[in-house]
Amino acid sequence: MRSFRLIGLILLVVSFDFLLNTEFALAQESVNTNSLNLQAILRDALQWIDSLGTVGAIAFIALYIIATVAFFPGSILTLGSGVIFGVVWGSLYVFIGATLGATAAFLVGRYLARDWVAGKIADNKKFAAIDQAVGREGLKIVLLTRLSPIFPFNLLNYGFGITGVSLKDYFIGSVGMIPGTVMYVYIGSLGGNLAMIGTETQPTNPTLQWAIRILGLIATVAVTVYVTRIARKALEEEL
Repeated sequence: MRSFRLIGLILLVVSFDFLLNTEFALAQESVNTNSLNLQAILRDALQWIDSLGTVGAIAFIALYIIATVAFFPGSILTLGSGVIFGVVWGSLYVFIGATLGATAAFLVGRYLARDWVAGKIADNKKFAAIDQAVGREGLKIVLLTRLSPIFPFNLLNYGFGITGVSLKDYFIGSVGMIPGTVMYVYIGSLGGNLAMIGTETQPTNPTLQWAIRILGLIATVAVTVYVTRIARKALEEEL
């Protein structure tokens, strides 16, 4: 069964490569790295995590924290978690890893790399507006930027560190990552299930199961898009 999960992971990376490239194109505004090499490294790491069994969850969370601090693309890890852990546990592990990683980056930006972060975002008008709005309603702004990302996620974590938002508000605002996380993990789980077709582990009534999964995906995407649009409109009004 594990081999089919790995096949699903590879299939997943290929099928949703456009998602990775989109995110990575944004991240490259701040960090110049090789997309293909990073995808290969993270894919190999996920394969290793899948071989660990129950300990894999801890290793995955640790990897996600490191990836967030190091500006690695989170999409491939989020999608891969759906293949390895399924929707529920995958979403939970991604949320924990992303929240802890974002908090670590926030603290680094505030106390260790303040000048470097300030230089990276100095000419960004969107962040300047966010910086001003944070002074009025820190928690609300953090929550809205998580629900409607208008700034590269990894750099935004560092950027918030040089604003006046409190660590408490920043940490609580991380709940805004939940809709997008669930959507990506759900897509990942479908990639894993797709790899099971034609094997002994596929369900007895695959047509019904796939109908439920597709409907679930449509509903998840619809809710995420709806929430994102509302958040974007609210954020524009605040800024």
